[in-house]
Amino acid sequence: MRVVYFGTPDFAVESLDAIMQSSRHEMAAVVTVPDRQAGRGQKVVYSPVKQYALDHQLPLLQPEKLRDTQFLEDLQAIKADIFVVVAFRMLPEAVWAMPPHGTFNLHASLLPRYRGAAPINWAIINGEQETGVTTFLLNHQIDEGNLLLQESTPISTRETAGSLHDRLAAMGRSLVVRTLDALADGTVTPRPQIGEACPAPKIFKDDCRIDFSHTSQEIDCFIRGLCPYPAATLTLINPKGESIPFKILAAESMSEMHEYPCGTLICDGKRVLKIATADGFIRILELQMAGKKKNNVEDFLRGNNITNWKLV
Repeated sequence: MRVVYFGTPDFAVESLDAIMQSSRHEMAAVVTVPDRQAGRGQKVVYSPVKQYALDHQLPLLQPEKLRDTQFLEDLQAIKADIFVVVAFRMLPEAVWAMPPHGTFNLHASLLPRYRGAAPINWAIINGEQETGVTTFLLNHQIDEGNLLLQESTPISTRETAGSLHDRLAAMGRSLVVRTLDALADGTVTPRPQIGEACPAPKIFKDDCRIDFSHTSQEIDCFIRGLCPYPAATLTLINPKGESIPFKILAAESMSEMHEYPCGTLICDGKRVLKIATADGFIRILELQMAGKKKNNVEDFLRGNNITNWKLV
């Protein structure tokens, strides 16, 4: 089939490449976000999908507005059979209803579980033991269209959002091509989503602060679910009264009876940095002070005396 591909981040590059490698389907064009400026020098930054399209000399569209008349005319002129969407913004009906075979999306969860912008993060934060990838047809509601194909995978006890992201991206590339093949052959029947829906909203900076009144296991899941990005955070106050924010990138839960108030910082100044929780401790293994490089806890304590610091 003749395909127009919509995508933006690294996660979307895997599936784009898979379609390109397929002998059955033709990549007619790629749609991605407009270029942006970033960093101190305000250099122009391309999306990973745009960079892939340029490297492979693919026709490229970067509309500011998806309802723009010129963009819709350009898209119609491509005469695609189907649109494929991976990690892109919500499409208006004028776009998703355009091709004769419709538009399908790859989503990083087992729908209807974890509908929303951050399914990978929330699956780990909530302590799920299984997740997967789903292809489904777009409709007027976000992530609620009829299902096409799904593939599941277990979530390990030490999984991070970063490692799960990479595994699901690899799984997704196969599922996208299998979905295209099945739609071309007429061997897949779209079916309604059945089961308990679960939201996976976008995660903002204020959502990343660790709440030490939770259990150690819940906090461990929270840290892993936000690692490496956007990262779980806490703030310490030094003896001068200065507030120092930290990102916590790795930790382990410790079930241990104690009488410390939740959030009590315990540090031996050499190897151990732990914080009291509702049912034990979280031992910090890797962290990053604001404006500094990330460190394992031993290297950090070697250069920083925080034995008298306190958690905000």
